[in-house]
Amino acid sequence: MKLWIPGTVALFSILVAAAPVGAQTTTLGADVLKDWRAQKATMMRIADAMPEDKFTYRSTPQQRSWGEQILHVAGGNFFLMRFLNGKTPAPAINTADMTVFGLKASTKAEYLKALSDSFDYGEALLKEFSDEALLQTVSGPAWMGPSTRVRMVYDAISHCQDIYGQMAVYLRLNGIVPPASRRGV
Repeated sequence: MKLWIPGTVALFSILVAAAPVGAQTTTLGADVLKDWRAQKATMMRIADAMPEDKFTYRSTPQQRSWGEQILHVAGGNFFLMRFLNGKTPAPAINTADMTVFGLKASTKAEYLKALSDSFDYGEALLKEFSDEALLQTVSGPAWMGPSTRVRMVYDAISHCQDIYGQMAVYLRLNGIVPPASRRGV
């Protein structure tokens, strides 16, 4: 009896360690959607961090204003995500105006709504595609050429991250700690 218990415990431990972890499986689509939603949360927090009276602030005269940065991200999301060729209709943008893509806003609420709407559009598109469809090649913008849908999504996310970095500087120049840099957040 004494040998049976340690032997059983040892065998049980080996079997548990060798068993596949089924509860931790995910799909490509679920991962992409999770990353897209996380990027929305990050961008909404930083966009909201600047007081409304600073939405015309520019770090230098040549740079986009705070509000223009937000519209640039929104327009960039609309522009890039439309290359996924989904059924969800793409909002109208002006690609001749790569600063804000023809988007307009005059209040903080309008800027934040434009940004949120751009991520909502992307989420609606992402929900249309299976994992297999996300791996299909589509015609992207000229600088990317043929790309998988998933590559288009991550290009949009990387664009957001680039502008986030610029926006973090704008906040710091105004004495505001960016949300992601605050302790305990």
